[in-house]
Amino acid sequence: MDIIKIPRVDKVEYDKLIEKGYICRIAFQGEKYPYIAPFLYVFDGSFLYFLSTKYGKKIEYFRKSPYASVEIEKFTKDLSSYTFVTLQGYLEEVHDSIEKKIIRDKFVDLIVERNLSCNILAALGHSPFDPPVAIAEEDRSIVWKLVGVKDIVSLKNL
Repeated sequence: MDIIKIPRVDKVEYDKLIEKGYICRIAFQGEKYPYIAPFLYVFDGSFLYFLSTKYGKKIEYFRKSPYASVEIEKFTKDLSSYTFVTLQGYLEEVHDSIEKKIIRDKFVDLIVERNLSCNILAALGHSPFDPPVAIAEEDRSIVWKLVGVKDIVSLKNL
């Protein structure tokens, strides 16, 4: 019996997947096991950006090693259709105040345009009772950018 391989996805298709999505998982190098956490992201056409609270295991692991894998997926409820992309690179903290402001504004736009619950603000260092614009006005989170991507794997169902 032959093994059927899952087809690869080309750059145009996985870029569309990345552009349409906003939730991913990031795998950090943990102590013994990888540490995986969900994140909101924004994509500017070149880079993926993430907001991280300033506390938690992810900060500890990021400080020890910025190398990470980012996974973005899309699937139907019954799994009859699925696509995913995994990018391996490293996270870089954004320090430039102008770049941080632009990215924070993109996160505000994402939350407002996609009509996301303000409960997500708690994952970004804010109260769910804060208006989304607080993300751009206050520095309660770290801005990360995925850079140095060395490997991209993207597959979809037949």
